[in-house]
Amino acid sequence: MKFVLATRNAGKLREMAHILEALGIEVVSPQDLGLDLEVEETGETFAENAMLKARAVCAAARLPAIADDSGLCVDALNGGPGVYSARYGGEGLDDTGRYRLLLNSMKGQTTRAARFDCAIACVFPNGDELTAEGTCPGTIAFAPMGEGGFGYDPIFFVPEKAKTFSQLTEEEKAEISHRGKALEAFAEKLRTYLKK
Repeated sequence: MKFVLATRNAGKLREMAHILEALGIEVVSPQDLGLDLEVEETGETFAENAMLKARAVCAAARLPAIADDSGLCVDALNGGPGVYSARYGGEGLDDTGRYRLLLNSMKGQTTRAARFDCAIACVFPNGDELTAEGTCPGTIAFAPMGEGGFGYDPIFFVPEKAKTFSQLTEEEKAEISHRGKALEAFAEKLRTYLKK
């Protein structure tokens, strides 16, 4: 069974494919199908943005489409950058620029609590929809650590592992990450749905 993953992010594609292969699902990107879609994320929540992307890609590809929206919510920044995580600091910044900006914004903050949130939406050509969410609590490190991962992973510290997301293996990260938890919940719902 083939599903389109509404993302251009190679890291997300790898992570999702790794988890969904166990269900016998082949994950392809819109680019693999020759689609070039730019879906504007106008939602106020991760769930709304995920659904916008999944509906648009499903309509264009005429295949089941999965989208996720996730981001970093930092207590000291009133929950920011939140839904703006990927656009934090403006379009000119790359991942490194964004996490450096966030670290600068956190200077002098003693409260370092943060969490990664993820919402997954799946839309089928027949109009059926599935959703799932996951959260991973952690803190903001004082400096980047580790080489792996992407996005804010080098500065997102998980106390129970005593490592940042960047220092975890893909398997370790999938076990505890917001996306891993959301995918686990989603996989359960999808298993039930596919049995119908």
